[in-house]
Amino acid sequence: MNDSRLRFDMADLADQVNPVDLRDRALRTSRRLGMQRAVATSAAALVVLAGAAGIAFAVRPDGQGPAPVPGDSAVLTSAPVETTQPTKPALTGSGSAAANAPQSVLTGTRWYLGRNDAEIAIHAVRGDKDEVTVRIPRGSGECAHNTITVSPDGKRLAWVDSGDTEGTLMTAATDGSGKRTLDTGVLCLGAKALVWKGGDKLMVTKGNSQRIVNLVTGGSSPGTDIAAAFQAWSADGVWSAGKINDKLTVTNGTDRRYYQYTPPQAEAKHYDGWAARGVSMDGRYITAGWLGTDPSRKDDTFAVVDTITSKTVQLPVSGGVQSVLFAADGTVLVRQTNRIVVLDAQFRKLGELTELKGLQGMPLLAYAA
Repeated sequence: MNDSRLRFDMADLADQVNPVDLRDRALRTSRRLGMQRAVATSAAALVVLAGAAGIAFAVRPDGQGPAPVPGDSAVLTSAPVETTQPTKPALTGSGSAAANAPQSVLTGTRWYLGRNDAEIAIHAVRGDKDEVTVRIPRGSGECAHNTITVSPDGKRLAWVDSGDTEGTLMTAATDGSGKRTLDTGVLCLGAKALVWKGGDKLMVTKGNSQRIVNLVTGGSSPGTDIAAAFQAWSADGVWSAGKINDKLTVTNGTDRRYYQYTPPQAEAKHYDGWAARGVSMDGRYITAGWLGTDPSRKDDTFAVVDTITSKTVQLPVSGGVQSVLFAADGTVLVRQTNRIVVLDAQFRKLGELTELKGLQGMPLLAYAA
């Protein structure tokens, strides 16, 4: 990829595109989130008084829990610990799949996001085994819940901690080790607040500009290098999708392709626009996802668009589609209500699997072969 050419394009974009003022939108939402939290706290006062310690730490089955942790900072728990809180569902592994639900069509690891009122849990699913590898208490604001994400190669976690609208950018390995602080004042609201560029770089919003943070070195590009027009990258970070000169574009820094797409109007009226969620490894296809009127995360997609023909792709599945994921190995994961249909890069069906019951409804964050 030609980094110099990409920076040139980005600098040119900065002069031509008005950045989306996500910070102002976040501040307008901050008061509403505070009121919602106050209402929820009042409504659950008796529950909190009876089990407040369960919010600060997970309780072991024998009743001997670890020492409470402060509620103003997320703490990783890398060892799977069973949560025993009768007032809310426990975030535990789902066990094994039924005998009639073959899992061999996907031999790598799938990463899911589990969450309840007390904590966030990252599920690593390989074959028919589900293991919770990381837990983060939900006592430090909504940022962690709205941002936690897994890199396309399945090696890293990233999230924004401590706040409702902006906070501290954190990273760790997907087993919970190596937790580090990368930056502060990072916006945590939006349908997809953190966007991966390959396995070791992340696009974030700070103030009114977007920047690329290197999770290995901790460095970041100046805000002026990135315009608020790039929305998604391919799993290897080569191809990106966004807008250039207000035109829908995919580019690898050297080649550039414009395309057109208009979402279904009957559905579009319920949302605040749409954005690219993912890009295929060859840069030809993008997945499209809605932007909610409330700036909270959205992990679903509603269409796959061919950027050469500007037409939607008819996927070889029956029934509704929740999300489509372009994996680094070239496979395409089409998620439905209780199953995943696996396609090759040309959208030919390779097989399917039935998801474990405990995972159904959880966002699928990544798949790494």
